Amino acid sequence: MQTTRSISSESSTWQTGRLILTNPTGLLGSTLLLLMAGAALLASYLYPGDPQSMVAGPLEWPGNDPAEWLGTDVLGRSLGAGLCHGARISLAVGIAAALLSVGIGTLVGALGGFYGGRLDTALGRVTEVFQTMPTFLFVIVMVAIGKPSISTIVISIGLASWPVIARLVRAEFRRLKEADFVASARLQGYSDLRIIAQEILPNALAPVIVTASVLVASAILTESALAFLGMGDPNQVSWGSMIGEGREFLASEWYLCALPGGAIVLTVLGLNLLGDALNDALNPRLRDRP
Repeated sequence: MQTTRSISSESSTWQTGRLILTNPTGLLGSTLLLLMAGAALLASYLYPGDPQSMVAGPLEWPGNDPAEWLGTDVLGRSLGAGLCHGARISLAVGIAAALLSVGIGTLVGALGGFYGGRLDTALGRVTEVFQTMPTFLFVIVMVAIGKPSISTIVISIGLASWPVIARLVRAEFRRLKEADFVASARLQGYSDLRIIAQEILPNALAPVIVTASVLVASAILTESALAFLGMGDPNQVSWGSMIGEGREFLASEWYLCALPGGAIVLTVLGLNLLGDALNDALNPRLRDRP
């Protein structure tokens, strides 16, 4: 039984991947994300050393210096190094914050949706409290209270973003816990934990996976906004901090903001396109239509 389930799961994964890559939206989104991931992975190879060190004259326009073909900022720091090393920070924050949100939201939604009653009511009230707070304001307060660092930013964004996952998972668990396969599992004497983890959760993950891609994009935008306001990690280069430092020269050296801004746009666009493709691939009604 376990072998059959593993083979079926692997076949489903390959089918989902094939559907995404044959979808023009999914192919474009995957390509954009692979480019950004490649820049992040090759950052130390392409631009070794400290990305915040001065390497050339200040305000070199892109194309003027063959050694720094993307130009330099007001302090003579390489914009290419900033973009590549900044990709690491943005993707790491986005993925880590989304994973934290999915973990908290899945736990809260699964417990509330499966058990119902007073536990569901209590968890629902906690979810409502977090959902009524403005996300960005909550993150600013959390970062201001703690030390501005990558870990603080990740935890703050994760704590602010989990309610949407909790509501999705709760709705799926309330729908699926009455299904025939769950009743069969109960008759076989499965524990609640086994039913939740092995029977219901795998069938409730499709909307969570799609929403997670949106959470990654939202986390990247939030981190960039914090860095733009000067509340990012001062020891790390970030796309948002690059835009913040270049905004004073926007009228004359507009490329200082355009390059990191374009990187943010392409990354968020790639995530949104991939999310749309995932929704088509994981939704049976959309996947099976002629």
